[in-house]
Amino acid sequence: MLNGLRQKVVIQPGGVIEIRSLELPAGATAEVIVLLDSPTSAPQTETPEDRGWPPGFFERTAGAWQGEPLTRGEQGEFEQRDELV
Repeated sequence: MLNGLRQKVVIQPGGVIEIRSLELPAGATAEVIVLLDSPTSAPQTETPEDRGWPPGFFERTAGAWQGEPLTRGEQGEFEQRDELV
């Protein structure tokens, strides 16, 4: 016998949806159907300009370094930490 549960949730970044209910037994299998209030045809993507970068910034600067090759210096020793038990 199938039982239904209805909740309104907010979709988190990465498409994550959380459903919490005391009616859901741990370890049980559930079939989930997602119905969007306002479906979109494609996810909206931000451009660098939307995030505050000047237009063409990455096209002008990516790979443009003309000085000496960049090298990573010595990083030293890792700190020794107590083992978590």
